[in-house]
Amino acid sequence: MQEFVDQPLAVVIGGKSAKALGDALEVATVGDLLRHYPRRYAEQGRLTGLDSLVDGENITVVAELAEVTARRMRNKRGSILEARVTDSRESLRLTFFNQAWRERELRVGRSGLFSGTISTFRGTRQLAHPRYLLFPDGVHDDPEAAEAFASALIPVYPATARVTTWEIARAVRVLLDTLPELDDPIPEEVRGERGLVDIRTALIDIHRPATLRDAQAARDRLTFEEALMLQAAVVRRRAARDRWTATPRRGGTGGLLERFDASLPFDLTSGQRAVGSEVATDLARMHPMQRLLQGDVGSGKTVVALRAMLAVVDSGGQAALLAPTEVLAHQHARTIRDLLGPLAAPDTLDVADLNQPGTAVVVLTGSLKGRARTEALNAIADGSAGIVIGTHALLEDTVEFADLGLVVVDEQHRFGVEQRARLGERVNEGGRPHVLVMTATPIPRTVVMTVFGDLDVSTLTDVPTGRADVVTHVVDPTTQPVHFERIWERMKEEVGQGHRVFVVCARIGEGLDNTADEDPEVHGVIEFATSLGARCPGLRIGTLHGRMSAEEKDDVMSRFRGAGEDHLEVLVATTVIEVGVDIPQASMMVVMDAERFGISQLHQLRGRIGRGSVPGVCILVSSADGVGRTRLDSVAATRDGFVLAQHDLELRGAGDVLGVAQSGLTSSLRLLDVMKDGEMIREARACAEDLFREDPELGSHPALRLALDRADSDRLTFLERA
Repeated sequence: MQEFVDQPLAVVIGGKSAKALGDALEVATVGDLLRHYPRRYAEQGRLTGLDSLVDGENITVVAELAEVTARRMRNKRGSILEARVTDSRESLRLTFFNQAWRERELRVGRSGLFSGTISTFRGTRQLAHPRYLLFPDGVHDDPEAAEAFASALIPVYPATARVTTWEIARAVRVLLDTLPELDDPIPEEVRGERGLVDIRTALIDIHRPATLRDAQAARDRLTFEEALMLQAAVVRRRAARDRWTATPRRGGTGGLLERFDASLPFDLTSGQRAVGSEVATDLARMHPMQRLLQGDVGSGKTVVALRAMLAVVDSGGQAALLAPTEVLAHQHARTIRDLLGPLAAPDTLDVADLNQPGTAVVVLTGSLKGRARTEALNAIADGSAGIVIGTHALLEDTVEFADLGLVVVDEQHRFGVEQRARLGERVNEGGRPHVLVMTATPIPRTVVMTVFGDLDVSTLTDVPTGRADVVTHVVDPTTQPVHFERIWERMKEEVGQGHRVFVVCARIGEGLDNTADEDPEVHGVIEFATSLGARCPGLRIGTLHGRMSAEEKDDVMSRFRGAGEDHLEVLVATTVIEVGVDIPQASMMVVMDAERFGISQLHQLRGRIGRGSVPGVCILVSSADGVGRTRLDSVAATRDGFVLAQHDLELRGAGDVLGVAQSGLTSSLRLLDVMKDGEMIREARACAEDLFREDPELGSHPALRLALDRADSDRLTFLERA
């Protein structure tokens, strides 16, 4: 009965409890709470190991009271009650202020659940004002009761400081006691083939299992359900896409694409030729291309995309390139104009007359105002702009294209799954535009199947010839002061040879970060540029960060790229230079507080140097140890973006790395791990394809169809809130 899980939580457990859970866990309906699964299970007769607790985590442990003392505070009125709980090896201190009455129930020898935020005070780990639930006294006096007590499983839920795991369990118990038969989204024949329990049994056994085997069977079933729902949604989207129409964009002989290829001063790599052929085949079809192009930093994705754009322009259409930042949009415009040379002349889309020099490249960003914006919008609307490059401004309804034939989305993870589709869903007389999505973050196949399963995939693995080598070193200024000082001497040497140097900082500084937790111990762009000027007098140092206007950013980049009297030699910047910035003479990068950046982010930053024939050196400055140092060492050990992306995905998860956690696509995932559950995802994909092949409208599987419709509705609601 879908009505039961759809009803507000307050109807079943009461308004006060529902509000507390809703505020803490963001649950609103019965179904929301039923899908808030336990993280693990504690056994009442088995104490939790205390040796793996981490400061700052909100934890719940099963422990035994070993010592309880009360004393008056020395310097102010009141008392302190301290208790020590143990797992028989490690201890944890509990501290209560002005709550001496608790001494009556916190008696040595009793055990229970203790919950709170772990911290360390004077070398001792503690929970300040913890919440607890003590197990009954006297149970060990009865052997049968003791055995039942010891084997009972306690669900331990992801909880917060406001709501404990046992309060969640108490509310869930009320739901389970009234749980009716439920419509199962997994068809019966699929459950039978895989040996899966039904949905009602799974929900009961994951929250209130009799044995760990029952809990695992429930978890297996619910995990497969998530995989099947994701893959069924992907298969349905692909089926819908195959019904869309598009204008074939075959280009033509003697057009811009042929003239561009003939003018290139370098040979295309074998990968660029192969991917170009795949893209050309897609563009010639009457269904819109939906292709993901992934390739490492410097693999030549921009040339592949530009060749596709020119084929569309040759066919009388327009191409739009969507970039995540204004800096990158302007960089793309410069790169494309430089590659096109005289073919980038402002002209019309009509290239039938081969005497015409080319087509216009127009930039549209949010900061473009007044007459310049009006002229850009007019050029887009009347078709005189063959190639349009812009930021999120291109997604606005006021932007009208004469004949949008191709959408290229660069650095797709900066947009989210639904945003990247918005331009591609524009319909003109010939149907929808073709879509090419690009990423420099290589993606494992299971993640592609889950997040980009509606796209065909092309991969560039080779790098164009002529690219210089880049070496990377990690320098700890605390233990390697001589090496740290050597950095600035090397910087002056690079500048002395006419090269350019990047210095990257994790924050802007001087209160411009617009964040409440601005850390003064972390180097900021503005302060560091000042101190660097004092350390290296005579260097031409500029700054670049996200709080600058578009005009200021463009001026700084022009001076850093140029060779005029006011040119810059060193650029101190935030991660606004992470992608797309192309300065061939840049030979050195210094990343301060490097442990604050992710693996893939550091790899992207490093990709800004060594882009010409000048060898590069990247210095990662950090005093981190442990996992932080391990991450930096992995970046220093290889320039293979595919290897580093795998490390990054394993450490941070696909949602954080690819941006899909913010897209609404994976907001329903609770158990499925797209990195670890690859085999299950592949099986779910095959199952979904079989179901749609046999029953395209899912008429025989109404529960699955309803679940998919609800998931689509949830995504729309998510976007409206966002």
